[in-house]
Amino acid sequence: MRGLGIFAALLAVLAALWAPPLRAQADPILVTEISQHEVLVRQGFTGAELLLFGAILEPDGRRGGDDYDIVVILRGPSQAIRIREKQRIAGIWVNAEATSFRSVPSFFALASSAPVAEIVDPRTAAIYEFGLDQLQLSPTGTIDQAQYDRFTAGLVDLRRRLGLFQQNENSVTISEGVLYQARISLPSNVVVGRYVAETFAVRDGRVIASASVDVDVRKEGFDRVVAEQSQENAFAYGLLAVAMSVFMGWAAGRLYALV
Repeated sequence: MRGLGIFAALLAVLAALWAPPLRAQADPILVTEISQHEVLVRQGFTGAELLLFGAILEPDGRRGGDDYDIVVILRGPSQAIRIREKQRIAGIWVNAEATSFRSVPSFFALASSAPVAEIVDPRTAAIYEFGLDQLQLSPTGTIDQAQYDRFTAGLVDLRRRLGLFQQNENSVTISEGVLYQARISLPSNVVVGRYVAETFAVRDGRVIASASVDVDVRKEGFDRVVAEQSQENAFAYGLLAVAMSVFMGWAAGRLYALV
């Protein structure tokens, strides 16, 4: 009897060890890729268009099926920023209240195969930040909910008008229930750094698979040298900028005098 008990315990241990892989194999496989892993910002850069594409497969190699939706998010490096609100006093616009955020994505673009509200519930959308209205920004200090909502809405609106925040629903195409693709445009005023493109497969309101790829946006040529020097030798760069401004002003004055 003791031998049978040990044998049963071993079977239980083996079953526990094998259970996670078996459950993992039940999930679909999401394969994702991007047209450019590197975007070079040179003089005269007017922007770029990235193509994100991939496939949805079941563990046995079959196609994923037509009951999947895809959500793609491209996120730029985070920044700490300060937002000021303007008020009109006696006919003059002046700075009023202000608040700071510790972590704001410098770029955020969402593309989906259907409206987000039809794909997931509000709780899931908030967890995965599916949408500009679901961005989880981190204010510094104490701020009430009404003020947070007001400043967040203003920040999103401003960056949306600059092309740095985008939300394009119904823009992901899925072919034969397997292949998907989405196009996201980078404007000319993008911030350099590492961007992360995340792809989510959603079924029955639940995220069942995800994958990500990186994109390196960096300056090239003279612009890169200037950017590096401005960060690595900020004091010398500032002195040089002031000296060049003084020289250009003096040279312009001399030329004007000669004419």
